[in-house]
Order: sequence, then structure tokens, then C-alpha cells
Amino acid sequence: MSELYENRELSWLRFNERVLEEAEDKRNPLCERLTFMSIYQSNLDEFFMVRVGSIHDQMLLEDDPTENKTNMTASQQLEAIRERVKELGVRKDESYHKLMKEVEKMGIKLVSYADLNDKEGAFLRGFFERDVLPLLSPFTVSKKRPVPFIRNKEICATALLETRGGKSRIGIVPCNNGMFSRLIEIPGRKGTYMLAEELILHFLPEVFTGYNITHKSLVRVTRNADIDADKVYDEELNYRDHMAEVIKQRRKLEPVRLEYTRDVDKKIIKRVASFFKIDKDMIFNTTAPLDMSFLFTFQDDLRHDKTLFYDKRLPQKSADIDETKPLIPQIMEGDKLLSYPYESIKPFLNMLHEAANNPEVVSIKMTLYRLAKNSKVVETLVEAAENGKEVDVLVELKARFDEENNIGWSRMLEAAGCNVIYGLDGLKVHSKLCLITMKEGKEVKYITQIGTGNYNENTARLYTDLSLMTGDQKIGAEAARVFKALSMGEVMKRTEHLLVAPKCLQNKVIDKIEREIQIARDGGEGYIGIKINSLTDKKIIDKLIEASEAGVKIEMVIRGICCLHPGIKGKTDNIRVVSIVGRFLEHSRIYIFGKGEREEMYIGSADFMTRNTVRRVEVATPIYDEAIRGKLRDMFQMQMSDNVKARELHSDGTYKYVKHKAPLVNAQEILYEEAYKAVGSSI
Repeated sequence: MSELYENRELSWLRFNERVLEEAEDKRNPLCERLTFMSIYQSNLDEFFMVRVGSIHDQMLLEDDPTENKTNMTASQQLEAIRERVKELGVRKDESYHKLMKEVEKMGIKLVSYADLNDKEGAFLRGFFERDVLPLLSPFTVSKKRPVPFIRNKEICATALLETRGGKSRIGIVPCNNGMFSRLIEIPGRKGTYMLAEELILHFLPEVFTGYNITHKSLVRVTRNADIDADKVYDEELNYRDHMAEVIKQRRKLEPVRLEYTRDVDKKIIKRVASFFKIDKDMIFNTTAPLDMSFLFTFQDDLRHDKTLFYDKRLPQKSADIDETKPLIPQIMEGDKLLSYPYESIKPFLNMLHEAANNPEVVSIKMTLYRLAKNSKVVETLVEAAENGKEVDVLVELKARFDEENNIGWSRMLEAAGCNVIYGLDGLKVHSKLCLITMKEGKEVKYITQIGTGNYNENTARLYTDLSLMTGDQKIGAEAARVFKALSMGEVMKRTEHLLVAPKCLQNKVIDKIEREIQIARDGGEGYIGIKINSLTDKKIIDKLIEASEAGVKIEMVIRGICCLHPGIKGKTDNIRVVSIVGRFLEHSRIYIFGKGEREEMYIGSADFMTRNTVRRVEVATPIYDEAIRGKLRDMFQMQMSDNVKARELHSDGTYKYVKHKAPLVNAQEILYEEAYKAVGSSI
């Protein structure tokens, strides 16, 4: 049965390979390919920090545990990860160097010290001695000299130092302390740069005087970031202060990966790794820079040439909303759907602002997971509280890597008079839910917004997401029950309309799949359409396999991880899976069960991952409006028909581009064109 399943971690690496393909794809403008190259690396960094860190933690708790789909042990997974990352690393290096040759043709060049003439070398020596050397904090390491703390992802110049007496030790110099620019422009050669770490590496003899340097390299350490905030809960602190302590602890977790440049003696690198207590199998060599964030500076230098970037696209007004009139009455008349980034988030922000100032609105309740840097959502909630509205906000302080931001927002909201709570014990609150309660005379009415993405104005321009605003009072009443449960530290145990994890989503999805199985067995046309980011929940996977065996047609758009192999004869040959990796990050979730009069359709915040279905609070809403259902149906089928940015998952776990045949269908571009046309604009 293992042929039916894919390991989660290996499937994720296949996803990141698709990101790398976008960096290699010459159909993409050059500067956009630089973005994908940088995203590939930052994705991989987070993978090691979270997933590899998690596997290491599992091994501390249990002797080589197995995962539940392919039955790979933790050590087998780490070995497979190592081999795959090394394969992809070679490809990444080759792709990077090819990209740099193309960038060089545009007048931007990255050089080493050997590329400089005498005058330029003399300038850089003076620059190093005057502006860099005084700011460095070098140290040496030996058996009697412990390793000082090296920050996560910090680039260090390292060298084997030998004394005149023949003794050796390791010298280490942290290179990115933020006190000097990483990109150093060569005078007289506009657009020509050297990386600061390369400059420091070249002048290490000036740093470690009195030593003979026999080997040198740049290294970078990646630390585990997988820390369970609930397991280390300190009851002496309030929860917000506890989370601030958790962030501090995470910065000091053990390293899980060492990267290095240069073809140096492997014994030296292993010695460095031993100082950091890094597994010898988690050491990776690269010929590309250890941190590619500088590529964005290159983009800035080339901003004048529009052909090097995607054509400009701006989120459009919704054709179904009249922005010259109050929004709340329009929503009470009929449901409204926003589709980001094709349509603007502005109507939702307008609705929130309207509620903050509407005398009939008595309360606003929201769940917040990730927010923009200068959040208009928080600004409006503060305004509502100052206007005397009851504002209840659940701020998820365990939103990974956004904890500090959310701590800051929670303090601001509290200071304005909002009621702030921080989630449930052992469960993250990942739902995207907003409830506006109004009182007209003695009658209570609700406006409910349920979305697939965060309340973040910035990512609403980059991620594809859906946002339903509805005056359906049954949905509103159920949303009110969700907020009541959250305020009591409880979870929903029964729902009629909404799907609400952890108790009322996985089981309801399985029941709906079971219904399609029965339809197919009775000779009818069973159908399931799913658009999510990842599929790892084995209970749902096994039920989908059963549905395929029964003859149910299953279509899935899964951007990232997919632990199910489609196309296996007699088992999963009724399942088709495509992944779209393109200009915008596919993030919306759509669930469709049945066709025609039987069709049920939902949008929501949950992927079909165990962490979402049983370990988080997630909310999905039914779509009752037929016009909106038609839009979503068309959107889903267009993505299934994509033959430009779509890759199809094959039975052996590999992804291959869908054959490019006329007419070409780039779903994201077509959806943008339709958004422009709907309001009478042209691209």
C-alpha cells in the first residue's frame, strides 16, 4: 500500500523544486526569476528550521519513530532529506550562476577579490581597514575555548589557524552584524559589487594576525525553530510575556544544518560542525552565496527596465459592489465574494470602517493570525473601540515567526479598550472569521465575513484568497457560537452550517466523501473537487482512495505537499492532482462535493493536514449563493485546465508540466483579465 502514499517531507521538497523551476523558466522576466531563486532559499531555510527541527525533536522523545503513511523512520527521513537537498543544491547552484550571467548582461555584476585591478584592490583594503575591521568580533575556538553563540542563519568567515608552534584552532568571524552594507559597490564600476563576507574572508590574515591560515571558508548555521509553546508554558508569567520568552528561547535552539562555500578539506568542516554539534550528515556545500536576499537590491538597480519584471497588475474593484453606497446594506441584500489579488481588499476594509462608525453596530469580533506591518484592520478595530463598540479580538500569539508582531498588536488593541484573548490550550486559532453584530430596535442582526487568507493588506496583493461577506443570519448565529466557545476556552462540538475544526471539520468532510462513494456505488456520478495548499491527513487521504476505487471522479488543485499518489490503476486512477506555482501564491481553499442539485461548496481556512483538521481552530463556510457558486466553479475548472503554470502529479510522485497546447491557459492571468473586464478596464 505504500505505493499510494508520499512522505510529507519529500513531497515538500518536490514543491520547492517547482519554485526553483520558476527561477529557471525563461518565460518569466529576469528579475522575477531572481525573486523565485531567493524564495527557494528562504523556503529551504524554514524547512530545516521547522520540519527537520521537528524530526530531531521526535527522535529525542522516541527511538526513531515512524510516520504514518510511508512508515519511514525519522532517521530514514533525515537520510532521504539529505540526499534530496544535495541533489537540489547542485541544481540550485547551476541555476544561480546561469542567472548571474544574464544579470551581468544587464550591467549588474558580483565580483570576487581576484576580479579587481590593483587600484580597486587598494581601495577595498583601505575600506576594510577603516570601515569594517573595527566593527568585527572575531574569536578562536579550541577544546579549551568554547564556541560563542552564533545567531540563526548568520554568515561567518571561518579559517584553520596554525601557530608557529604547530598547534591549530578554528577562527570564526560573524559577517552580518548590520553595521555595514552587505553589498559593497566597486568605485568607478557602477553596478559592480562584492559581498561583505567575501571581503572579510579575503582579509582574514588582517583579522587573525600571528597565525598561518591554511584553509578558509564561509559557513552558515541554521537553527531549530520548532518549539512547542504550550509544553514549555511558565505559569509564573502571563501568556503574552510567556510567548516573549519562547521567542528568546527559539533563537538559541540547537543547530540542525551547516552550509559552507569553497572546496576545503572536509575534515576542517567536520571540525567546525562538531563545535556546533551538528550531525555530519547535515553539512552542505554550495558555490552560490549563502544568503540570496541581496538579489532584491539587484532588482532595485534594474527597476528602470520594465521588461525585466511582470507586467503591472492592480487589484480591481468588485463589479458586484457599489463603493459609492454603504456596504452593510448591500451585504444584507445578498452575499458578496472578494477574490484576491484580482479584486481589492478595500471593500472588506470599508465594511469594517463602516461598522466602527455605525450607531446600530454593537460589537465586532475577529480572529487575527498574521497582519500587515501597518495594519489598517487594527487601526479600524481601535477606532471601533474608541467609538464605544465592544471589540473582541482573538490574537494568535503562536503564529510562527509572527509572534513578536502579534504581541505588539495585542498590546495596542488592549490599550485602546479591546477585549483581547490569546487562543486555546494546545490549539492554534487559524480561522479567518469576523462577526459584526447590529441591533435594530429589538432585533439582532449579523454580518459575517469568512475567508481563506489573513487580514493582511499586503499579502492580499500577492496571494490568491477568497473572502465571503454574508448577511445570512443562520451563518451569523453559528459564527456567534464559535466566538462564544473561543471566549470560554472551548471548541465547537456541533455545527449545522459551518465546518469548524477540531471537532466538526475532518469528520464532516469524510461524511461528504462517503456520500459521493455511495452515489457512485449506486450507479450515479460521484464528484469531489478540492483546492488546498497541502494534503497530509491520512484519514481523508484513505477516504479519497476509497472514493476513487468506487468510481468517484476527484479533481484536486494542491499547490504544495501532496501525500497521495494519483493514477495508480484500480486504486487512485480516478484522481487527478495539479499544482500551480506562478506569479501569485495560490492560497485559497475550496471544497466541492457532488454536482448539480447535490452540489455542496465551501471556502475556508483549512488545508487537509492533520495539524489543520484536528489540531487547530479552523472555519469553512458553505456557499449558498448560486451566482457565487458559479464563479467559484468556473475558477476551479480554469485552474484544472491550466497548461502554462500547472504541473500534474504522476503515480510515481513526480510532477511534470501539463502539455502546453493551444489555447494556452494561464489561470492567474486570465482571472486578472476577467477582473479588469468586469469593471470596464483594460490591462
